[in-house]
Amino acid sequence: MTVGDAGAFAKRDVNTELKVELHQRLLDLINLSALDNMSREQIESEVGDILNEEIDKQRHALNAAERRQLVDDVLDELLGLGPLEPLLKDATITDILVNGHDHVFVERYGSLEASPVRFKDERHLLRIIQKIVSAVGRRVDESQPMCDARLADGSRVNAVVPPLALDGSLLSIRKFAKVPISMARLVEIGSVPPPIAEVLRSIVACRRNVLISGGTGSGKTTMLNAMSAFIDNRERVVTIEDSAELQLQQAHVARLETRPANIEGRGEIAQRDLVKNALRMRPDRIIVGEVRAGEAFDMLQAMNTGHDGSMTTVHANTPRDALSRVEQMIGMSGIDISARSARAQIASAINVVIQVARLSDGRRRLISLAELSGMEGEVITMQEIFRFRQTGISADGTVLGRFEATGIRPRFVDQVAAYGMQLSADLFHPDQRFDA
Repeated sequence: MTVGDAGAFAKRDVNTELKVELHQRLLDLINLSALDNMSREQIESEVGDILNEEIDKQRHALNAAERRQLVDDVLDELLGLGPLEPLLKDATITDILVNGHDHVFVERYGSLEASPVRFKDERHLLRIIQKIVSAVGRRVDESQPMCDARLADGSRVNAVVPPLALDGSLLSIRKFAKVPISMARLVEIGSVPPPIAEVLRSIVACRRNVLISGGTGSGKTTMLNAMSAFIDNRERVVTIEDSAELQLQQAHVARLETRPANIEGRGEIAQRDLVKNALRMRPDRIIVGEVRAGEAFDMLQAMNTGHDGSMTTVHANTPRDALSRVEQMIGMSGIDISARSARAQIASAINVVIQVARLSDGRRRLISLAELSGMEGEVITMQEIFRFRQTGISADGTVLGRFEATGIRPRFVDQVAAYGMQLSADLFHPDQRFDA
């Protein structure tokens, strides 16, 4: 944030009470239902005149620029998300974190910083939270004080309100890029080197089943979006998510989203139900945004029964941990299955595990690409093909390192060749190094 930006936000903060007062007055004067049929330009023209009259009546000493800014802010309050609107419009911000009405933080370029944006009070913040969650048919109150939701652009939202939130309502927004991040962009910013990007393209094209693993905020969904761009437009893809955030660009995509229980505790549709239903929708591939529980078993069944090229993500710190988590989720399905049988299902269904991580400098990188090669006794065998090796940290905190091949030629190379593509044998040579 530049000094000028900070000054602008501070000025708007001074006028917060006036802005909320005008907003409340506006609600008394206009017919909100009529706004649904008007463009923002028409609303600005009509409402702007009313606001200027109200400002004149109250004799506030504002110059022309301050008046225009105040009108914009009140319109944001009326039509958008109030104080959050300038943060949502700032393309350099990736996360917005609200800790009560008077503490707002943002993540910019991988680093957290305080924002001068404020809400008038707790009721003001709660009103904005209700506006967000009600737009996707969800609710948050004392009886249900936690909620996942999304904005119209796909940005992920999590809200926690009192009594669970002790110091005021908590709101977390993970912003999504207006234009989906492509593999070319990941290569450009150093998340993936070009040769490995070509390998990822081949993995998707030859219909290998992929599990993307990583911690919170490590870029799992971004990687899933980027890889999904390699899916052929002639294929039918069904996506299943708790909160819709995937940005697939194919022509034939059927999107499904879970539904929470209503106020009577009925009507919940879980991911597992959607996975089962997706099998009846004639999908070529199934993409589950993230497996968290028993749906992992149904996802593996889908991968094992003709839906090659399916993809999903899981929270885990290493590829081996990812497989352990999937095994635990199979146990959560309620199906009586031995540990060895569960591992056999995993080894048969999943072909490739991709590990992504958010490093200490805030940059997100692919740090491991591994292939499952079967079972030895009761252990799933896995071989790492590429890895990122950190070599140090520069004076400005940037993580230094390089990508390297382990020297193992993956089994999927033969599958790639069967699909009419070629991967150079030199890619997998143990002396191969790729700059980060």
